[in-house]
Amino acid sequence: MAVKTEAVKTEELKLDIERIGTVSAILVQPGNARACYVLAHGAGAGMRHSFMDEVAVGLADRGIATLRFNFPYMENKQRRPDQPTVAHAAIRATVEEAARLCPGLKLVAGGKSFGGRMTSQAQSKAPLPGVKGLAFLGFPLHADNKPSTERAEHLARVDIPMLFLQGTRDRLADLSYLKPVIEELGPKAKLHEVAGGDHSFAVLRKSGRTNEEALEEVLDTLMAWIDEIA
Repeated sequence: MAVKTEAVKTEELKLDIERIGTVSAILVQPGNARACYVLAHGAGAGMRHSFMDEVAVGLADRGIATLRFNFPYMENKQRRPDQPTVAHAAIRATVEEAARLCPGLKLVAGGKSFGGRMTSQAQSKAPLPGVKGLAFLGFPLHADNKPSTERAEHLARVDIPMLFLQGTRDRLADLSYLKPVIEELGPKAKLHEVAGGDHSFAVLRKSGRTNEEALEEVLDTLMAWIDEIA
């Protein structure tokens, strides 16, 4: 549940990624922030997408800062997502900037779909400095309606807590495939199912609740998890 916060600071930034270039970023930080979430966007839309903005505003209302950024391909208005090495470098640069901008705050990382998966890949290769946990806003386990688990193989090499927020109608994460993966990861991984939600947690009208209510559930769950691991 959202709580009354102190004044929220929103700051537009430029981040330099070594040997790659400069990307845009946005820091949203409430005055009473107790943690910062490095929030990576999905493959099809950048950091300014309405979903990203709603997450940042909703977390600020809950005392959680966010630092979101564009991957280089999105910054340069290219359609094809970056190679993993480039995406990983962008995530590492943003994590370092979050630590500099938010001294003393607990750091978590992750994001929407592609952004969350690139973050877990980066963590599996070498720990992201200071990051205490990874939160996935719709982990893309497989291509649309093509269930498989290959994209999750690297998660076994992640040794910090992970939260999977997944809609039960997510066509990119068949729960009959995802649940065994999470069970195999053991106590470091937690799954929260959003009933009736799709890959962006949108629900059908016949569900009896709104998309806004579903997103509130996502944000409340994420806030509680951040407080728990911090």
